[in-house]
Order: sequence, then structure tokens, then C-alpha cells
Amino acid sequence: MQPAVLNKPRWWLWPTILSLDAPVVALVWQALIARSAGVALGLPERLVLGCSVWLSYSADRWIEGFRLRAEQIQTHRHRFYIRWRWEILIIWIGVLLLDVVTAVRTLTPAQFRAGAFLLVPVAAYLLSHQLVHRSSRGRIPKEACVALLLSGGAAVFVACQPGALLRRMAAPVVLFALLCFTNCALISVWENEVDVSHGQTSLALQYAGAARMSRMLPWFVALASLTAWLVAGAPMAQVAACSLASAAMLGLVDAMEQRIGRFLARVLADLVLVTPLVPLLLAGGPR
Repeated sequence: MQPAVLNKPRWWLWPTILSLDAPVVALVWQALIARSAGVALGLPERLVLGCSVWLSYSADRWIEGFRLRAEQIQTHRHRFYIRWRWEILIIWIGVLLLDVVTAVRTLTPAQFRAGAFLLVPVAAYLLSHQLVHRSSRGRIPKEACVALLLSGGAAVFVACQPGALLRRMAAPVVLFALLCFTNCALISVWENEVDVSHGQTSLALQYAGAARMSRMLPWFVALASLTAWLVAGAPMAQVAACSLASAAMLGLVDAMEQRIGRFLARVLADLVLVTPLVPLLLAGGPR
């Protein structure tokens, strides 16, 4: 196999290359979920979530990059993690120390226990999907794992806040999980050749008909968002509007993917998930 021709990355690729896209998405949805639950979060909860998501994503790519040969590399992000492997490891250790110190010194006991509990499935995911069951078609789809872990991370500190309205959290968390799953499922379709080259299985490779189902998912999530809005009314208006807009834009990005290419499509698929920024900024920012 000939090495993929990867030109110099465009400026808009760098948030994905540096693994900054997922932490931003998690943070804006954490803020929206907190607003829905009627509680305020401080800087420590945001910092721990942002650091933890970055650590998870960068570890996933670092491990995968360590396993790849030069002729297998199909993406700028994996090439970056291979080229700067040891420098990234040093930064990773520094961010880990910041994350741990912040969690130990500032989180409440309930928040710390909940965060530590969530760390177990994150570690299990990395162990299973990068080492033990990397190419197994019988494993739990990585797209489902990522969606559950990311939405769980966005919700965990909110749920531990005194006075949090847990019932009002449920729908936002579910909608965010569905959006994350849709995002990952579509990327698995667009990056089918990448996963084959990297020796990594995905939803699109595991199941017949998964590609077709994935392309229908944005419109299913849009319909679910609209239904939640109509049923719950005003309390769900902001969350449903954000979810509806993100889902519809995911569908549009998928429709344009062959024309704009998988690199730009992947960036846009993450960008359209930050719709909560609109109501948060209009309300004066996260509380």
C-alpha cells in the first residue's frame, strides 16, 4: 500500500489535529445541561471536563499512532501524533497533573467520586478498542462508546450539584448522546477507507446497512428534537432548538461530503455541535 498523499494541513484542520474539537463540544453542552438543570458550574468543573476529554481523545490517537506504519497513515491528526509523539506525551502528562490536582483540590467529594467512577469505562474503552478488540467485529461499536462517555462526562458534574433538577437533565443528555452518536456514525462512513488502512473496525464496517442507517440518523434526531420541543414546551425550547439545528446541519454536511471531501466534512461535523453557544452567549455566557 502506498502512503496517503497528505498535503500541508489547512488552518481549519488544526482544532481536529490538536484534539480540541471534542473538549469544546463537551463544554458547551455541559453548560447547556447545567442551565436546563437550574444549577451553576464553576471553573473547576469545566477545567476538569475539558482536560479529561482532551486526555481521552489524545491518548486514543497517541496509542493508535504508535501502532501505525508510515504507509498506513491516512489522516493529518494521526501523522501529527506520530511526528510529535514524545512531545505530546510530555504535554499529556502535564495536562494530566493539572486535571488531577484540580479535581483533588476543588471538586466536592460527590463530584470526585462520580468522575472517578466514569474513569473506569473510559479506561476500559481505550484498552478494548485500541488493544484487545481493535479489529474485532463483535465488539461494542466505538461510536456508541464515545457517545455514552462524552454525554456522561458532560452530565456528571451537573448531576452532582446540590439542587440539580435531574428530570430536566434527562432529555438534554439523551439528545446530546444521540448527536454524538450521529456525528461518530457519519464519520465512520466518511472515513471507511481510513479505518480499513489503520486496521481499525467501525460501525460502518461492523454491520451491513450501517452506512444507510447512519445517513438517516440526523433526520431521526431532528424529529426527536422537534417532538421533545412540542411535548415539553418552553422548558425544552433552547435544548431542542440546539439539537434540532445541529442534527439538521449534520444531515446537510453528510449530503455535501462527497463534494467538499472528508477532511472538511469531519471538521464541520464537530463545528455544528456547538449550537449551544448561541443561547449561552445571548444569556451572557455560562453560569
